[in-house]
Amino acid sequence: MNMHSRPWFRVLRPGVVGALVLVALQPVAQALTVYTAGPAGLIKELAQGFEQQGGEKVEVFQADSGKVMARVESEAGNPRVDVLISASWDSALDLHQRGWLLNYRSPNAKTVPAAYQGPSYVAQGLSALALAWNPSSGTPRPSDWKDLAEPAFQGKVNMPDPSKSGTALELISGLQSQHGAQAWKLFGELRANGMHIAGANAQALNPVLQGAKAVVFGAVDYVTYAVQAKGEKVEIIFPRSGTVVAARPMMIFKRSAKVEQAKRFVDYVLSDEGQRIVAKSYLLPVRSDVPALRPALGSFQAWPPESDVQRAGRAALLQSFDELFVRK
Repeated sequence: MNMHSRPWFRVLRPGVVGALVLVALQPVAQALTVYTAGPAGLIKELAQGFEQQGGEKVEVFQADSGKVMARVESEAGNPRVDVLISASWDSALDLHQRGWLLNYRSPNAKTVPAAYQGPSYVAQGLSALALAWNPSSGTPRPSDWKDLAEPAFQGKVNMPDPSKSGTALELISGLQSQHGAQAWKLFGELRANGMHIAGANAQALNPVLQGAKAVVFGAVDYVTYAVQAKGEKVEIIFPRSGTVVAARPMMIFKRSAKVEQAKRFVDYVLSDEGQRIVAKSYLLPVRSDVPALRPALGSFQAWPPESDVQRAGRAALLQSFDELFVRK
């Protein structure tokens, strides 16, 4: 038998074999796994800051709300996620009700308003829904949601798809809670006026920046502030009748194998340093004692957060919206 035909372990010296066995038996350090909807730059900076502070590696999956939640559901039998940061408060309520989440209150959550935390979830930051208008579009400057149903905006309005954007679903629910049947009358008028449902938040905004569309109905403010800071000519308009403030909940999964690390990550995001990083992305810090780098709460008309009862039945709400805009 020549050397190439022998089993690999027979050609190694005993000492080398022993060393390999010892290496194989050493526990492999696993990264803390964070799934997040929202800005890639934000989670990258938070992960780097956390690693520098604690020396623990963070593995990130970042996508739109629909893809993130689909991945969570697909891994239900064998979850990989330790910490989830969602763009929809409903996802936290649903996962808490299903018993998937670990109850945890961070010591850094003392100045987080009660409306933005629960037994197993707490907001990372806040955003508001707005009109993102291109002043060069040749359309009149809108001041409220209903203005986009006017003939001047025929075929010139985009809206993020609520099946992909958690904040878009928040807006639909908020409009219904505030205006009831009148909200659905407005949705019908917008459909008749050619409003287009255009993917997630960035896909809805890009045609407005390029001039193909005039305005986004339900633009996420922090996304628009970010492109504005890069020199894009787009105006952020908070509707005079009011708007939704959407919280981005963080939560730890009960079945996480790295619970203590996950707690430290949530603590870090809510720390002074973490909240300043959140503010840099043009989100509103959830801690009331950390300043924002954009118009703060109180500078625009915000509707009060919905109760759990008002939030109930959002699957049916999404189906009704889908039937109105997608199937007709």
